[in-house]
Amino acid sequence: MQWQSALDPQGPQAAHLHGLFWVFVWVSAVVWVLVMVALLAGLRRRGRAGDPVLPPSPRGERRAGIAVGVAVAATVLIITGLTVFSYARTHVVSAASGEPISIRVRGYQWWWEVTYADPVPSRSFITANEIHIPVGTPVHLDLLAADVIHSFWVPNIAGKQDLIPGRSNELTIQADKPGRYRGQCAEFCGLQHAHMALLVVAEPPAEFERWRQRQLAPSPAPATPEQAAGRQTFEGKACAACHAVRGTSAAGTLGPDLTHVGGREYIAAGLMPTTRGTLAAWIADPQVVKPGNNMPMVPLSPDELRAVSAYLAGLQ
Repeated sequence: MQWQSALDPQGPQAAHLHGLFWVFVWVSAVVWVLVMVALLAGLRRRGRAGDPVLPPSPRGERRAGIAVGVAVAATVLIITGLTVFSYARTHVVSAASGEPISIRVRGYQWWWEVTYADPVPSRSFITANEIHIPVGTPVHLDLLAADVIHSFWVPNIAGKQDLIPGRSNELTIQADKPGRYRGQCAEFCGLQHAHMALLVVAEPPAEFERWRQRQLAPSPAPATPEQAAGRQTFEGKACAACHAVRGTSAAGTLGPDLTHVGGREYIAAGLMPTTRGTLAAWIADPQVVKPGNNMPMVPLSPDELRAVSAYLAGLQ
């Protein structure tokens, strides 16, 4: 997985911000050098201790006034220039429209709901904590928050954008190279803010379409008696009241959609890789793994826990 870094842009939006960053760095460096030179020059002209204090000459006062005026004018010009340049760069990042793919991202404490919208309802689907996009294609994100303020940030391919309750914000992302790019909530949103990550998977258009078709399909049928028992337990316990698994009676909306959870790379918003063991650990006591999250502990016998974890791991 690509480590998140704004200094390694992999898309046009990130490249604009990368250029903006270095302009600010170099301009600030030049200003700092000039200030240090002026300071050293002033210190060298200072008289020694014990020398008589002479009143400033009119010529010296004029020079000092000119120097101060030039410094003020330069400050105004630099700040104005950086402000205009910053606005132009960030406006380009957020102004794109007409993207062929539209995704709604809703932030919760502490996970991401990802809805792939389509004019044809049967071609829409919901996943969680993982966004797949085709390489070289601009993707429109509609950003919402369900509880508190969150902030969507995948630094390798885009800048930050807040998710605010009651308000819809927009962002366009694009990846120029295939890869897995880590993102993070960048606005403190509670106890598990640091464990609210997401993964953007950029892949060739043909691979993206194959992934999309798999997501549109109902959940796979249990392949073993243990998985069948796990599905029965899942539907019979409180799991089905909070989670949805298309193709089953589970239709909850409080927690992530689990239709293809076994095919995701991570669970618990990037906290653990998806394996049968991590699924079992999460189900057994989610408060130990991620204290403060909204998933209650559902009492299961050892056999039931093994069966449910086998069932969820099989939802590819």
